[in-house]
This record gives sequence, C-alpha cells and structure tokens, in this order.
Amino acid sequence: MTDRPFSEYAERNSGPILDVLRNEFSTSAKVLEIGSGTGQHAVRFASELPHLQWQTSDRAENHEGIRAWVETSALRNLLPPLSLDVLTADIPPQSWDAIFSANTAHIMSIKAVTKMFQIVSIALGDGGVFCLYGPFRQGGEFNTDSNAAFDQSLRARDPEMGIRDIEFLDDLGTDNNLLRLRLYAMPANNHIAVWIKGAV
Repeated sequence: MTDRPFSEYAERNSGPILDVLRNEFSTSAKVLEIGSGTGQHAVRFASELPHLQWQTSDRAENHEGIRAWVETSALRNLLPPLSLDVLTADIPPQSWDAIFSANTAHIMSIKAVTKMFQIVSIALGDGGVFCLYGPFRQGGEFNTDSNAAFDQSLRARDPEMGIRDIEFLDDLGTDNNLLRLRLYAMPANNHIAVWIKGAV
C-alpha cells in the first residue's frame, strides 16, 4: 500500500468545511471534487455525509496518493479519482448535483480558473451547487496582511498564480449561468463561496 500523503492544513480545515457542506449539499446525491489533492478531504466528507456519492478527481500525478486514502477508507460512497485537468477536461453534461473544490483557484492560471467555471456549468444540472473554498480578495483588497504576503509568495513562484477577486469569480459565474448566493467566512482567513446553477 502506498504511503498516504498528509496535509496538516487539510486536517485542520476539514471540520469547518464539513459544517458548511452539511447544509449546502443536504439535498445532493452525486458530488464531483475538482482537485482532490491528498485525498483527505474526500475521505472525511464522504464518511460524514453518507447520502453522497463522492467522486474524487485530480491530475494523474496525484492519483496514487488519493487512491491510497480511498482504498484505506473502504467507503462504499467514495470513488477512486478521475483524471481531470480543467484545461483539457471533457465532462458529461449535467452529471453531478454538486461540485466542491478547495484551494485551487489561487494556484490555477486565470485561463484555468475560467475553464473551471465553464466545466462546473456543464457538469451541474439546474439547481446544482458549486462550493469553492480558499482565500479571496473583495473589492480588490486582502482581508489580512498574511493573505497579501501569501499572494506575493504565489506570484513570485509563478506569475499566473494569485488570490482571486470574488467579483471576478462572480463575473465568471454570471457568464456560465451560475449565481453566487452565499459567502461563508472560515478559519485561517479563508471563505467558502457558493454558486447555484440556473439561478442567474
């Protein structure tokens, strides 16, 4: 069995995220996670939300670690990862009730973030829910000095990275028949933004 990758951040933030998903995904049945990372979130959420079928996904280089978490969990409602790169993905239309993604928008390029919103719109049926977790700017402003420093460090690594303005993401939503209805403040200066398909 492959050693399971471990993220201390994922371990710490899974509880607060779960509290939001209990509400937002209460009437959903099939969830696609875009960018499952280590796989820790998927195991926690699938185990605590047994009414959901949780589909992991990521780029191929992360599959081994995700599979290790999925197989160890032995959860019947947790599926091994799909290969999914938002820049090239071909998603069956209206195949999921809900989509979740954590800490992806700030490490993707603008082109990739734009494609992610297009994919979400295609993949969700009307009334479907998209929950995106991570740091956001509002009105062009960072909510803390630490997020401003984090943004600088991201852009130093890759100019295509960076914390996104929630207004920019809302515009992408509007372009793709997605309306943001809620924004939850989360620990560690993060948020969960919630868009609904067909509510525009």
